[in-house]
Amino acid sequence: MMALPFTTVGFDLDGTLLDTARDLGAALNHALCTIGRNAVPNEAIRTLIGGGSALMLRRGLSMTGGESGIDFNALRQVLLTYYEANIADQTKLFPGGEVMLDALAAAGLKIAVVTNKPHGLAVKLLDALGLSPRFAAIIGGGIHPLKPAPDALHAMVAACGGGRAAYVGDTTFDTGAAKAAGLPSIAVSFGFNDLPARQLGADAVIDHFDALIPALSRL
Repeated sequence: MMALPFTTVGFDLDGTLLDTARDLGAALNHALCTIGRNAVPNEAIRTLIGGGSALMLRRGLSMTGGESGIDFNALRQVLLTYYEANIADQTKLFPGGEVMLDALAAAGLKIAVVTNKPHGLAVKLLDALGLSPRFAAIIGGGIHPLKPAPDALHAMVAACGGGRAAYVGDTTFDTGAAKAAGLPSIAVSFGFNDLPARQLGADAVIDHFDALIPALSRL
């Protein structure tokens, strides 16, 4: 195991650690169906995710006819209720995720999750997948201002006892938060990227989790 210059590695959740596209897409399309809208095709779902459920819903509404006459808050609650009831039906770690988490733990690093997903849903999802015990901190939306604000990443570092931390994500929300917090960042190219991965502003880009530890060692 190569030496790593960090004590903590934090991860975004949707599109970084977990491929949640199918379950999020099912919830979005359920909500759209209740107001008579067409479903968003599966291949387009990944482009709508990032920035939280409200932004995903706004993007979905924009694709299917706009927001005019819609009770947005009520529709978002329909989406969230369906998602919570079906939160881990098709969600899984991205390839190499389990081996990567094992390797970080074996290296003595603390591992954390910082996500814009509502905190309760993030914990429920990680519990359902049996992953929660792996993390020294789980910080979801609703506790601090959402990324790209740096507050949640500052809280992650504090919760993990300080020291040098890096953050891994898949969107400009993640790289922006890391930059604002003064942390180096790594972008994954296999996530729900809102720009091409090499344009996200990260300090490094990886195409598979087996490249994460070598990338961390070079930061």
